[in-house]
Amino acid sequence: MAERTKNLVEDAKFSPFHMKLTIYSSGGPFLDGYILSIIAIALTQITPQLHLNATWSGLVGASALMGIFIGGFFGYVTDKFGRQLMYTIDFILLIVASILQFWIQTGWELFIIRLILGISIGADYPIATSLLTEFSPKKHRGTMLGVTLIAYYVGSTVAYIVGQLMLAIGPDAWRWMLASSAVPAVILVLLRMGTPESPRWLLQKGRRDEAEEVLKEVYGPEASLQDIVVSGGPKRTSYLKLFSRGYLKRTLYVGLFYMAAVAPLFAMLTFGPEMLTAYHLFDGASGYGAAIISALFLIGCIPALFLVNKLGRRMMIIVSFAGMTVGILLLGIFPHAPIGVILLGFVVYAIFSGGPNVMEWLAPNELFPTEVRGTAVGITTCISRFGAVLGTYLFPWGMQSFGIGATMLVGAAVTFGGLIVCIALAPETTNKSLNAASSVKSKSHAREGASGKNWVHS
Repeated sequence: MAERTKNLVEDAKFSPFHMKLTIYSSGGPFLDGYILSIIAIALTQITPQLHLNATWSGLVGASALMGIFIGGFFGYVTDKFGRQLMYTIDFILLIVASILQFWIQTGWELFIIRLILGISIGADYPIATSLLTEFSPKKHRGTMLGVTLIAYYVGSTVAYIVGQLMLAIGPDAWRWMLASSAVPAVILVLLRMGTPESPRWLLQKGRRDEAEEVLKEVYGPEASLQDIVVSGGPKRTSYLKLFSRGYLKRTLYVGLFYMAAVAPLFAMLTFGPEMLTAYHLFDGASGYGAAIISALFLIGCIPALFLVNKLGRRMMIIVSFAGMTVGILLLGIFPHAPIGVILLGFVVYAIFSGGPNVMEWLAPNELFPTEVRGTAVGITTCISRFGAVLGTYLFPWGMQSFGIGATMLVGAAVTFGGLIVCIALAPETTNKSLNAASSVKSKSHAREGASGKNWVHS
C-alpha cells in the first residue's frame, strides 16, 4: 500500500460531527455522576425512613458501583456485536430502573434497582468511549475523551444542587430525586439515534463496504479504508489478549491507576455531605457544600485537558498522583485544623485529580487495538470499581469507627500506591496515531505511526 502524507481520519479537523459525538458520548458519564451523587442527598432522608444502619447505608451507596463493575463486562459485547447497536439500547434499561426507584419500600429493593442502574452505566463506558475514540483525530483525542470525564463532574454537581432544592418537596423528596435521572436519559436516547457505526469496527469484522461508506459520510469523498487500515485482516475478540505478552503490563497499569484514583474519590462524592459535616465545614448535611467539592473536581479536569498533549500522558499522570497524595494527606493528618487548611487539602486533591480523571478513559482506549478496545475499557473499569466499591462501602464505617482523619490516611495510602504504579508502568502515547498507540510491535513501528507514515497495528 502506498504511503500517504496525510491521514484523513487521524489528521482531521475537529468538525460538528466530532462535537455532537463528544456531547452524546458524554451522556453516560453525566448520568454516572448524577446517579452516584444524588444518592448522597437522598440518603439523608432514606436512612431514617428505611431504618438503614451503617452496613446498609454503605451497601446502598456502593450498589451502583457494584453494577458498574458487572456492566464493564459488556465491553466484550460491544467488541463482538458493534458499538452503535448498544449505544442507545443500554439507556433504555437505565430509564426503567430510574423510574422504579420511586416506588421502593426497603433497603434491599433500593440496592437491587441501583445495582441494575450501575450495570447500564458500566455497559455504556466501553460502548461510548470506544465509539468516540475510533472517530477522534489524534490531535483532539485527549480532549474529546477528557470532556466525557468533565461531564461526570457536571452531572455530580447538578445532582447535589437538584437534590438540595428537591428537599423542599418534603419527606418523600428522595423518591423524586432518584427518579429524576430518567429525564436526561430519555433525552440522550433520542439524541443518540442515527449515530453511525465505527468504521474501524466494521473493517475489523470484514465489512469493508460499510466501513468505507461511513468514512466518506463523516470525512468526505476522499476518505478511504487506507485511513484506518489494520494489518493482518480481521482479528478475534478475546479476553485473553488483555493478559497476553505485551498487553498484560498495559492492563495492570490502567486497571490499578484507575482503581487508586476512584476508590477514595467515589467515597468522598457519595458521602460528601457526611464528610463535610465531619470536618465541621457545614452545620448538618449540605448538598450545596458537596456541590462545591464536586465543582472543584470539575475545575481540576480543565488544565489537564490542555496538559495531556503538552506535558504528555506519562508525566501528567505522575505529577497528578503526587499532588493528590499531598492533598489527601493534609486532610488525614490535620482533621481538626483551621478551615483554611482543610479547604487547602480539598483544593489540592481536587485540582490534581484532573490528570487521572482525563486518563481514565483515554488510556485504555489508546493502549488496546480495535478488536479488544471495548473489552479493555470494560475490564479496567471492573478493576477500578472493585476498589471504588470497597472504598464507598467502608467509608461510613471508617468514619464511624476511626474518625475522618484515619479514614483519609487510608485514602492517602491508596493514592500513593497509584503514584508508584504510574512511575513503574505508565507508557507514553502522546501524538501517536491510534494504530501506533495500540501497537505492541517494535519501537520503529511506533515511531512511524507517530509521524503519520504507518497505519498498522498488531
